[in-house]
Order: sequence, then structure tokens, then C-alpha cells
Amino acid sequence: MPDSRGQGAVTSSSDLDYRGRDWYVDKAVSVLVFVGGISAIVLILGIFVFITREGVGFVFGPMEVWEFFTSPFWRPTSLSEPTYGILALMAGTASVTGLAMLIAVPFSLGAAIFIGEFATGRMRESLKVLVEMLAAIPSVVWGFIGLTIMNPLIIETFDVPIGLGVLNSGIILGLMAAPIMTTIAEDALKAVPDAYREAAEAMGATKWQVIFKVVLPAAKNGLMAAVLLGVGRGFGETMAVLMASGHSINLPTSVFDSVRALTATIAAELGEAPVGSEHYRALFTIGIFLFGITFIINLAADIFVRSGDKR
Repeated sequence: MPDSRGQGAVTSSSDLDYRGRDWYVDKAVSVLVFVGGISAIVLILGIFVFITREGVGFVFGPMEVWEFFTSPFWRPTSLSEPTYGILALMAGTASVTGLAMLIAVPFSLGAAIFIGEFATGRMRESLKVLVEMLAAIPSVVWGFIGLTIMNPLIIETFDVPIGLGVLNSGIILGLMAAPIMTTIAEDALKAVPDAYREAAEAMGATKWQVIFKVVLPAAKNGLMAAVLLGVGRGFGETMAVLMASGHSINLPTSVFDSVRALTATIAAELGEAPVGSEHYRALFTIGIFLFGITFIINLAADIFVRSGDKR
């Protein structure tokens, strides 16, 4: 009996040591997770504070709001009369992003439906890996594709003098946005309970009827979030649009017109603008504008996802 009690006492002490060690491990992991989560918020706030600090001098100084948003003339380096109008830049960004979404939305939704509803086993896994590999291609590589492959192809196909414009950059940007949209859309389709499919099939619905009448309506919030995130990717893309759009300040009237995007303007001119000048601060004001747009888009996507979770 004493031996048994002594052995039991040793076991209890060992259990307490393990429990104490596990407590410290759990505490350390909890702290790391908290730091990792809060760091994203701190970084976003830091970026916003930085661009606001650099651009606020232009916003409350020489900036004229009406001219800034309605003038198509962007001439910040003019010696006689510098002009800071971003209407043509906004039109270029909107036209490229709009065309990209016309290409990416049907492509990504079709790929998500095939992967989530038709592909099985090794084919599904292989397709998911390929989609993720497409998302990992650097934007500068897509820009080279638009510059060296799409440019001569558009010139030859449509008999236009130059192939760098809305069509070229819209196609490239659509191909860039499609992988992330496909991944999010496929996750949204996967989140639809199998009971919905089984109930529809029990009532005699065909596979396509189940998809169009049951699965897609049930996943509409997640699909809308995927589209909005794709739009955000389109507004925020820089290098590929800079290389494939022609980088010319125009109000586009055709898909073959060369345009300039807001992000491409910042990337091309910030390195040459004197620090603290009106040109420098105007570029940061564009950054504030882009930050606000992408924040609203991502907030809307989050609201759609949360509303789908509550349903």
C-alpha cells in the first residue's frame, strides 16, 4: 500500500508538471496569435497615418476638390500652371477594372462550379493547385505577357496601331484576378450544406438544376464577396496595368484606347517628384483616395460574408 500510494503521488506530481507546461505553452501560443492578429491592424493604421500625413498638406492647401475630381488634365510638372485633375486617371482605372471583371467573373465562377460540383478526387486537387499557382505568378510577369504577347496579337487581330490599352490591360488584369476569385467562390460553394443538394435531388432535380436553383442562391453572399475582392484586386494592381495599358492620359472611348491608372501614376511619378512638393503630396492624396476605395470594397465583401454566416 505505501508503495502504491508513493507511486500514485509521483504520477500526480508528473501530471501537474505536464499540466503546468501545457499551460505555459497555451499561454505563449495565445500571446503569439494575439500579436499576429493585432499587428495587421497596427500595420494598416500605420500605413493610413503615413499616407495621410504626407498628403494632408495638399488636401488642406492648394488642392481644389472640384478640379481634382472633375478635371481630366494631370499636368503636375507644368512650369506655368500645374494642374492636378484625376478624372482621366479614374476613368482609366474604372475602364480597365470593369473590363477585367467582365472577363474574370464568368471565368472564375465557371471554374469554381466545375471544381466544387463536378471534379472529384485527384482532378479536383490538381485543379486547385493549378489555380493557386496562377495566383502566385508575379504581376510583372503578367505585364511582360501583355507587353510582348498580347500587344502584337491585338495589333494583328484588330488592325490597330497599338495594342497597349484598355483591352490588353483588361484581359491581363482579368486573368490575374480570376484565381483568387475562383478560390473564394469555390469555398463559398463548398460551404453550402450537402443536405440542400440531397433534398433537391430527392425531389427529382437534375445536377444543373441543383446548382442553379439551390447551390448558387445559397452561396450568393460568398460569391458576391469573391467578386468584390476581385474588384479590389483590380483597383490595387500596379505593375501589370502600367506595362499593358499604354500609360497615356485619356478619357477612353474605345477598348483600344491607351489609358493611365491611378496606381500606375503613383508608381511612375513618385520616384521623380521632389519630396514635400505639391506634386509629391498630390500623389499621396491619390493614395488616400485609393485606400478609401479599397477599404470600402473590402468592408462590403466582409459584410456580405457575415450576412451569409448569419443566414
